[in-house]
Amino acid sequence: MPAFARPCALAAALVIAALTAPLHASAQQTPSSPPPAKTEPVPGEPGMMHHHMMDMRDDQAPPVNATQPGQDAFGAIQEIVQILEADPKTDWSKVNLEALRQHLIDMNEVTLKAEAAAKPVDGGLEIAVTGTGRTLEAIQRMVPAHARAIDRKHPHGWNAKTDPLPDGVRLTVTSSDPKEVQHIRGLGFIGIMVSGHHHQGHHLAMARGELMH
Repeated sequence: MPAFARPCALAAALVIAALTAPLHASAQQTPSSPPPAKTEPVPGEPGMMHHHMMDMRDDQAPPVNATQPGQDAFGAIQEIVQILEADPKTDWSKVNLEALRQHLIDMNEVTLKAEAAAKPVDGGLEIAVTGTGRTLEAIQRMVPAHARAIDRKHPHGWNAKTDPLPDGVRLTVTSSDPKEVQHIRGLGFIGIMVSGHHHQGHHLAMARGELMH
């Protein structure tokens, strides 16, 4: 080969090698190469929040059936009806759910609408419970009855009495135990009214027609 042609041949060989190199490299790669591994989201990154929200949606699936009665008095009566229907000894000729409904209305009036002005007295607490209209009627029915229940069989040995007021009732609750005195004063009016855990049994007896408030 003439001397002047040697550089041209070398240049041509380099060009051909450069063009064919990618083809050889791709031919050496196998089709079954595994895809790049997925990385777990790092706490604090946006992907982590999305992953967490998806988990919460999976864990908090909606219930199949509704369970809430929608109104507390409705739910209380519903529970009593279920007890009565499950008891084969229920005398349906005596059942009085309307009396229970009226009592629950009284409870609502006393709990949410009555005024209760409390002051410490020797050995306990004195509370002037007042109201007007249906609230006054509810006070006059509920508060003396509850005072009698407390005075008769309270688990902590409290003493309770009521005196009539022109627009309500004066409730006085006392104890000879200094710790119970603080207990009474800490509970205040509504705490004293719910104390004793006798309301549920009272409601069931009322619904069965065994007593009137």
